[in-house]
Amino acid sequence: MAVDAADAGRTLTPLPNGSRRSGVRPSRVERLVPYSFVAPFFVIFGIFGLYPLLYTFWVSLHRWDRLSGDGGFAGLDNFRDLLADPDFYTATFNTFSIFLLSTLPQLLLALAVAWLLDRRLRARTTWRALVLVPQYVSVVAVALVFSQLFGRDFGVVNWLLEHAGLIDSPVDWTADTWSSHLAISFMVMWRWTGYNALIYLAAMQAVPRELYESAMVDGASRLLTFRRITLPAIRPTLLFTVVISTIGGLQLFAEPFLFDSQANAEGGTEHQFQTLTLMLYKYGFIHNDAGYASAISWVLFLVIAVVAAVNFLLTRRLGGGSGR
Repeated sequence: MAVDAADAGRTLTPLPNGSRRSGVRPSRVERLVPYSFVAPFFVIFGIFGLYPLLYTFWVSLHRWDRLSGDGGFAGLDNFRDLLADPDFYTATFNTFSIFLLSTLPQLLLALAVAWLLDRRLRARTTWRALVLVPQYVSVVAVALVFSQLFGRDFGVVNWLLEHAGLIDSPVDWTADTWSSHLAISFMVMWRWTGYNALIYLAAMQAVPRELYESAMVDGASRLLTFRRITLPAIRPTLLFTVVISTIGGLQLFAEPFLFDSQANAEGGTEHQFQTLTLMLYKYGFIHNDAGYASAISWVLFLVIAVVAAVNFLLTRRLGGGSGR
């Protein structure tokens, strides 16, 4: 069948860049379609994320009783009172102390557990399921059990330490700053180590097996393979867990709240383990001072943002510089 030359020419002529359907531009509706797919996230974030954040800042500028409402504009008085409050600095120290004692050992232990689970073990699926057992247990039950373990008179921990000859008399774990921080840190580590281990394990299993086989052929040890292949390959996951653990560690509430037998958000008789979130809860829901509590929440927000950013930059630098 003969083909018209003009038709052939039109068929072989390429369309100019950016044109579609004979040069017809997309309509306004078609240009808005991609934005409609991402719009629900921004709408939900604006309602449940951005608006509460901005409203909390507005409340922090007022003398606001949670029951009676707005008591008048106070400016930055709540922030000035907070920075002059010695309890604020005690709570800040406690927050960072418990965070450092729990987060760094937790991530290192999770990395070691993930490395062991990545090897060829018998009943690997069972072992991987067992590391998630702490996640199935309620945090209230965890706190109650650990409170009994670290009890002064009949606690298992004191009994073991006495039989090992490490202490002469029972330790009152809730009475001292460092002992209470250590006990709460063990509680946090027990609950979150397995969770982070499975995240690391998923990242390790995505590393190409050919790299390990090549390293074995070259005679590299397991430790050298872990340092030179595994760690660089899972660096994005390491950054993720560091940032998430920082945010969670600085917002610690349930463990120290339930560790105190009085459960009054004081964090002990001398605030020895009162965190910033406990202090926020105390003024916001016990003293009903919403303005002061909002000021605490905004300072906590800024602290978490700065510490998370510093941790991210340090981890990224230690893990490989610019990331190229």
